[in-house]
Amino acid sequence: MGQYQLSINGETRQIDIADDTPLLYVLRNELGLNSPRFGCGLEQCGACRVELNGELVYSCNTTIAAAHQGAVTTVEGISRGDELHPLQKAILEVNAGQCGYCLSGMVMAARELLRVVPRPTREQIQQALNPHLCRCGSHNRIIRAIQSTVDN
Repeated sequence: MGQYQLSINGETRQIDIADDTPLLYVLRNELGLNSPRFGCGLEQCGACRVELNGELVYSCNTTIAAAHQGAVTTVEGISRGDELHPLQKAILEVNAGQCGYCLSGMVMAARELLRVVPRPTREQIQQALNPHLCRCGSHNRIIRAIQSTVDN
């Protein structure tokens, strides 16, 4: 057991938990942030991806010890107060999420892409989403939503 400090979506949090606890479990079970999801536990589906210190990580295999004193951003933390992030707005406008299970990881990946490449091509968007598995088949709508943020 250890005591860990993290900045979660801009708020400092203290957590007493086993050193090898996955960050995903801390976010969901200890802090009630339900956007990152457990999909495979093998870094193959992307449902658990969050930002840690400015980098996308698979929270299913990132331990709390590895995240200690880090800054974590989840989908819940990308809006500004009541104002949704442009990606969140676009996904709602295009009705891009069918089941939504993969969506938070895809939003985080798209947000990172737009930070690095402000006007990505469709191919660049597809490449950024490649590590994400969408079982219900809404990739095309998600890509369309991301493209709409670039076109505006």
